[in-house]
Amino acid sequence: MNQKLGRASIRLEKPVYILNSASIVGSKEGEGPLGLLFDRVGQDDMFGCKTWEEAESTLQKEAVGLALEKAGLRPEDISYVFAGDLLGQSMATSFGISTYQIPLLGVYGACSTCGESLALGAMSIAGGFADKAVCVTSSHFASAEKEFRFPLDYGNQRPLSATWTVTGSAAFVLGAERGVKARARISAMTVGKVVDYGLKDSMNMGACMAPAAASTLEQHFIDFAGQPEEYDKIITGDLGKVGQRVLIDLLRKKGIDISEQHMDCGIEVFDAASQDTHAGGSGCGCSAVTLSAYILKQLEERNWKKVLFMPTGALLSKTSFNEGLSVPGIAHAVVIESL
Repeated sequence: MNQKLGRASIRLEKPVYILNSASIVGSKEGEGPLGLLFDRVGQDDMFGCKTWEEAESTLQKEAVGLALEKAGLRPEDISYVFAGDLLGQSMATSFGISTYQIPLLGVYGACSTCGESLALGAMSIAGGFADKAVCVTSSHFASAEKEFRFPLDYGNQRPLSATWTVTGSAAFVLGAERGVKARARISAMTVGKVVDYGLKDSMNMGACMAPAAASTLEQHFIDFAGQPEEYDKIITGDLGKVGQRVLIDLLRKKGIDISEQHMDCGIEVFDAASQDTHAGGSGCGCSAVTLSAYILKQLEERNWKKVLFMPTGALLSKTSFNEGLSVPGIAHAVVIESL
């Protein structure tokens, strides 16, 4: 039962089903174009907590609880949870979902964490190591700014290339059997590698991550001997407007044109004209909440039949940035199909 394909891809012998999912976002996200599609929108981005970090943990806890409730499952029905966030030691995750007492496999792919966790969860189920798994990630604008950039009280001016970290969390329940409430199925994936073009501008994440997205996409098409036209949408996580242009240009130089199929969650989640988010949205929660609220809905309604979901991550830290190092990127692609 060799499901490995090419250099970096996997074609599942049997699909793994997304049994259900849940999305919870902050007030700014609720005011955006997708606002009515999210399961819950917080009116206070502190979510009743004393710190931003505690608020992000609460986002994960509630997202997992709601996803399980929608799937008609209990924590004890889940074999493993694959989870991660942007904060040091993945503290939003460890404090957020500890009460469920589900065996935890923590992951870190920066803003690509949703794709990485879905890939790992699907692999564990397809390999017979789990019956059901939960994949969850989160981000919070205020906790991310504090972790990677400047204290909010500093009031620094953001360049137009900057993206706005999404306050939100989404959880996905995966299973080997379809069940009656399944939303879509995962049929394949391509695991990305670290790509570093030497860029050092942490306020231009899109440009830093776009080379990794181009690398993963090129490898995906090589491994599957495929073309962009096979997908209704090729969806990146949070390249924003700047990264989108870089990605399309890089791939065109390789003879691959995705301009007709490409969509970016960071561009979809906010309204550029009215919400002052500059290049768009970013953060672990950006692709996750967009997948749960919008992309899966399009697949359920069969407006799309097959998409390539590929969140992107910038693998920097405060330490690497302060030491003058570059910002490497990574991207993981997951093939999701309608039922």
